[in-house]
Amino acid sequence: MRWILLVVVVLVLIYLWSSCLILYHEKTEKLAADESKCFSERCRSIIIRQGSEKAVLLIHGFPTTPAMYSYASERLKAEGWDVYAPLIPTFGADWHDFEKTNFSSWYAWIEEYYRNLRKSYKTLCVIGTSMGGAMTLKLAEREKPDAIVTVGAPVVYNSFFRYHVITQWGAYFGRIIALFTPSIGAGIVEGKPNSNDGNEEWLGYKGQFPAQGISLIWNLKPIKKGLSTITCPLLSIHDKGDKTVPFANQSIIKEHVKSDAEYIATEMGPECHHTHHALLMYHSIQSELMDRIISFFSSHGL
Repeated sequence: MRWILLVVVVLVLIYLWSSCLILYHEKTEKLAADESKCFSERCRSIIIRQGSEKAVLLIHGFPTTPAMYSYASERLKAEGWDVYAPLIPTFGADWHDFEKTNFSSWYAWIEEYYRNLRKSYKTLCVIGTSMGGAMTLKLAEREKPDAIVTVGAPVVYNSFFRYHVITQWGAYFGRIIALFTPSIGAGIVEGKPNSNDGNEEWLGYKGQFPAQGISLIWNLKPIKKGLSTITCPLLSIHDKGDKTVPFANQSIIKEHVKSDAEYIATEMGPECHHTHHALLMYHSIQSELMDRIISFFSSHGL
């Protein structure tokens, strides 16, 4: 009987170690951009300079590339903005390199990129999708962008009791899985022919990356905690049927952010064969959303 009890206790401790990330920590490594490794020309950074005093930094998601902002970049250019949609190092290249990195390193690279832009522009706004949306929120907590826009941004991954949010049940065991394998079914995706509405142009990695997923989850906790410190105008966009990041995340952002904020809840239909997540990619809705984003910037004198 004692052995059974001991086994149960050990299993519970292992589960808590994995699900609650007890004693978890990670190093921040300095990353260097090298786009010569990109698996496609379309993965590369989108940089549009036209001598403007205002710029927008667009941050892509996990594990995607700046290609998701092709349309948005052209719309912003037409409105007179300089545009920067950088490829975060180890994305869009060799997923074996990606396996060796983490959210802290990706964010540190983006924050340095932002600070360098801040030196050159009178006005600097940030747009982020998915993980890029979480990074955008963190930038707003630590820096002073003139306005931010988030699309499908997560701030909570799994929180069954408090927020009734479950993004992926398997994440509770991700830390254990990461001990045995760096990835599951990993590979390169150069388009999704079975999709539509622009999502067939998706570029990035496929598969599961347990350690990187755990890194994202761990870093979301302080981001959510710091939401009340955001002081710049915020526009949050999220689809009610988002299959990647639960829509409830927008309500959590709304609950905690105290600054001037607007919230858009889209509702794409079943005819759209994609995850309803990377909204600025989708042909059926990207024009309307960019109209709203541009109007949001204008309403704040930007």
